[in-house]
Amino acid sequence: MGHAPRAAAILGLLRFCLAQANFAPHFFDNGAGSTNGNMALFSLPEDTPVGSHVYTLNGTDPEGDSISYHISFDPSSRNVFSVDQNFGNITLVEELDREKEDEIEAIISISDGLNLVAEKVTILVTDANDEGPRFTQEPYIILVPEDTPAGSSLFTVHAVDRDTGSGGSVTYFLQRCTHHRPFLPALTSRPELSPIQWGRISLVLTEGVGAPSTAHAGDLRSEVLVPWSGNLSPHVSLHSTKFAMDRHSGVLRLQAGATLDYEKSRTHLVTVVAKDGGGRLRGAHVVFSATTTVTVNVEDVQDMAPVFVGTPYYGYVYEDTLPGSEVLTVVAVDGDQGRPNHLVYSLVNGSSGAFEINETSGAISVLQNPSQLRREVYELHIQVTEVSSTGSPAAQAMVPVTIRIVDLNNHPPTFYGESGPQNRFELSMYEHPPQGEILRGLKITVNDSDQGANAKFNLRLVGPGGIFRVVPQTVLNEAQVTIIVENSAAIDFEQSRVLTFKLLAIEVNTPEKFSSTADIVIQLLDTNDNVPKFTSHYYIARIPENAPGGSNVVAVTAVDPDTGSWGKVKYSIYGTGADLNQKSRDGLQQEQTMEEGRGLHFRFLIHPSTGLIYTQPWANLDAEATARYNFYVKAEDTEGRYSLAEVFVTLLDVNDHYPQFGKSIQEKTMVLGTPVRIEATDQDAEEPNNLVDYSITHAEPANVFDIDAHTGEIRLKNSIRSLDALHNITPRGDFTWSLEVQAKDRGSPSFSTTALLKIDITDAETLSRDPMAAFLLQTKDNPMKAVGVLSGIVAIVVAITILISTATFWRNKRSNKVLPVRRVLRRRSSPAPRSIRIEWLTFRRAKTATKFMLKEGSPNENCNNSSAGAPLPPKAPALPSPPRMASNTVTHWTVPTVSGSLNPQEPQPSPQAPASGSPVRSSVVSELKKKFEKSVDKKAYF
Repeated sequence: MGHAPRAAAILGLLRFCLAQANFAPHFFDNGAGSTNGNMALFSLPEDTPVGSHVYTLNGTDPEGDSISYHISFDPSSRNVFSVDQNFGNITLVEELDREKEDEIEAIISISDGLNLVAEKVTILVTDANDEGPRFTQEPYIILVPEDTPAGSSLFTVHAVDRDTGSGGSVTYFLQRCTHHRPFLPALTSRPELSPIQWGRISLVLTEGVGAPSTAHAGDLRSEVLVPWSGNLSPHVSLHSTKFAMDRHSGVLRLQAGATLDYEKSRTHLVTVVAKDGGGRLRGAHVVFSATTTVTVNVEDVQDMAPVFVGTPYYGYVYEDTLPGSEVLTVVAVDGDQGRPNHLVYSLVNGSSGAFEINETSGAISVLQNPSQLRREVYELHIQVTEVSSTGSPAAQAMVPVTIRIVDLNNHPPTFYGESGPQNRFELSMYEHPPQGEILRGLKITVNDSDQGANAKFNLRLVGPGGIFRVVPQTVLNEAQVTIIVENSAAIDFEQSRVLTFKLLAIEVNTPEKFSSTADIVIQLLDTNDNVPKFTSHYYIARIPENAPGGSNVVAVTAVDPDTGSWGKVKYSIYGTGADLNQKSRDGLQQEQTMEEGRGLHFRFLIHPSTGLIYTQPWANLDAEATARYNFYVKAEDTEGRYSLAEVFVTLLDVNDHYPQFGKSIQEKTMVLGTPVRIEATDQDAEEPNNLVDYSITHAEPANVFDIDAHTGEIRLKNSIRSLDALHNITPRGDFTWSLEVQAKDRGSPSFSTTALLKIDITDAETLSRDPMAAFLLQTKDNPMKAVGVLSGIVAIVVAITILISTATFWRNKRSNKVLPVRRVLRRRSSPAPRSIRIEWLTFRRAKTATKFMLKEGSPNENCNNSSAGAPLPPKAPALPSPPRMASNTVTHWTVPTVSGSLNPQEPQPSPQAPASGSPVRSSVVSELKKKFEKSVDKKAYF
């Protein structure tokens, strides 16, 4: 137990000794180009991107303890790198620039927690081609005389590139502009500024005193302040090919064969490009260049002759010009405008002593009075001579000068009549003269007393256009004025009785434009040139048909604008009503007077002065006969000029006709369940006068039939559906009824007509048992249908007979059985008079025919007689006489009104009683026979 503390103490002492003997960490050495170690001999390109991992510090600790890495810089320098303490990775955190800092000093250290080892290292920054050439001593402005020999050296430019190697070598060449700026003005250097004083001055264009404006010529690094005169042609060359550049030395030369000309181009802007040899930058090969402009100002040299400005020269001497007066001034300038010489003017020839020139100003003056000058035009030759600074004559130039002696324009054009100057001319003429006629009553002369161009003037008429034309239109000195009719239609007395014009004469080519006018007054005389015209092409009138004779219809109006008797209008009716349409088709070629128009069918008259149309006193108008009339009226002046208008007269219908029933209304046969129809017509022309309403005015008993008021259809009441129901209505069981019907129109006042209607009632079952009766019943209201069927049967029989006879004839002829050797003519017996046979209408029984007989009632007649006291049944009526074959007379039939009383009918025999035919068939045959007889009386169909 005593040894344990001692052993612990010995162990602690041993540990302390070992701790005191801990060794320091150290970096690994790296070789050339290595990126791992202690950064010895480490270099880095200046174009390395910021944030790049550029190196790794690496070291070790003898005891194997963990180590950490650090990097620091001098406080006066920037921190370019950062390090990862655990792994030793060094990152670039600042951009590198070799031209500013080619070496970077840093202190790197390694530590194991107890020991720290630090080393000072130098990192070399290697070059990259990141700099471009830069020109020195800008701007480049030189002054070169225009007579500089070709190939001469003019100027040397210099550019510096701070890069090393090929990236720092500079070559020069000229840049040719690919575009032209013609808007740039002439550029001239300011003489009061030396090239050093110019410096960087903005290029400003000035014209007059206006606000300056800045102009740019490509990518210029230097600017110059230059004045610009707007009256000079452009003298700046931006793309001159007159220069060359030595690529190594930067010497600017004038090309071989090239010359400078101050008068053509006073300034040349030469663009010089400096380019380096190229190098690597961030992994790519790049080349940098710089541009500058050399302003070459051309210095003028005396090499141009003087030039006259404002040619050609013309001068004028007027008749009032005084001797010694200046006529015109000639101006010349030295072609060498940079350093012009003094100019002297002289008159060479052409003057003949009439003119002189001022040798200094160039003013030409007249020496004589214009009236003494013998020529109209003088051609002078003026010479200008340069005088050098030494006083000797130099270059010369000559120009012609034309001086014309002109008359003074002091006389305006003047109009003359027969008695002298006149400014008003009057004339009377008839309207509508022929086209192209000359107004011979006007004698006008116009004159201008000046000479030459001063006496040339134009003539024109001022007033309503296109009516007259003046000849001539251009006059020199004097002319006779002629006025010609241009538009005869516009010379109209009715439109304007007086035509007024201004005859204007105005000079053509004179600055004064003297003019004068004269009034032309034309009084027009009237002629009968107008046709009376109606105020309308159509007149429409409406009058009632019962208007009395002499009633006013319509008033027509025509106007003739002529004056006097030519303007009076006479009215008449043109044509008659019967031939009016034919006249309108024939163009109304044949005129008839009002008296000729008073025919039987023309019912209208017209007042010859007022145009009032009225009916004839005897006129009887009937809208049912003629509802509309149309005719023409004529308006005529005293010379027979006329026009026509059409009149349309419509007659308004008046209710003046009664409704009328047809004959077929006397008897009707009604099949049970089928209506019968009555019809009445009203001859009035218009509604509602010709609309008819129907009604039953009397029936006994009254509860059997209904009638449609509009169509006239008569039906049994809905409660009656069989013959037995009818039998129960009357004790005798009679099926024949008599009705009193009325037709009434809707006019105001209203008219009506009544008639007696007899209806025989049967049913469909009875008709089915007797086909003949059914057929006759169907054709009862249309007897012509039965006649047509009979005619068709006869035609078929005749056709068959003809066919059989023809076939027999040809068969006998072929067998030689028919040999007509001799013809025996036999006289036929005279045929009986032709009559219509209607024996097929014979009745088996005639009892039913007596049911429709209307008799006058006697006061002692007993309406309820028994069958024992009844008279015997009447016999069937005899057959009618043969009808007339060709009768054109229409029998007028008036529907009778109901009068008297209805006769009682005999009781019907029982169905068991023997009869020769059914009662329905007998009644139908009787009714059909009567209708057939009436139709035969009207027309012959056989």
